[in-house]
Amino acid sequence: MADETSQTPVFQIQRMYLKDMSLEQPNSPQILLEQKQPQVEINLQLATNSVSDGIYEVCVTATVTTKVADKTLFLIEAKQAGIFEIRNIPQEQLEPIIGIACPQIVYPYLRAVVSDICTRAGFPPVLLAEVNFQAMYEAQKQQAAANGNGSTSPSGIITSA
Repeated sequence: MADETSQTPVFQIQRMYLKDMSLEQPNSPQILLEQKQPQVEINLQLATNSVSDGIYEVCVTATVTTKVADKTLFLIEAKQAGIFEIRNIPQEQLEPIIGIACPQIVYPYLRAVVSDICTRAGFPPVLLAEVNFQAMYEAQKQQAAANGNGSTSPSGIITSA
């Protein structure tokens, strides 16, 4: 019976944390007087790391660049991470859990952080769109297969608003 419990699948969130955060307003205060509509570019990246046996870190990074004409209004980079315990899961199921389920858990925290830092910086909040991490994972897997690369870990997407 002890063997059965030792093989029970485990999926637990160990910790959620803000790994890194930066805000830059390189052209303030002059650019704040501009009346033009800013253009927003959002770049999302996903990184995974095996911390130890059965412990994984999943980090989702958002880089938000907002420009008026050709000058940067503000630049935000936020890295939200989670540490997950994942044990006794077949290998073919492990990669989708790390590449889909874990980022789906981390991403709402990142969305809140980006929105909050925009507001605290004196700007209207930037609301990051929902992300389909399953579609992202599958696209990365297809791209890796087409390139002959065995890696299926999603690494990044770019969206703009």
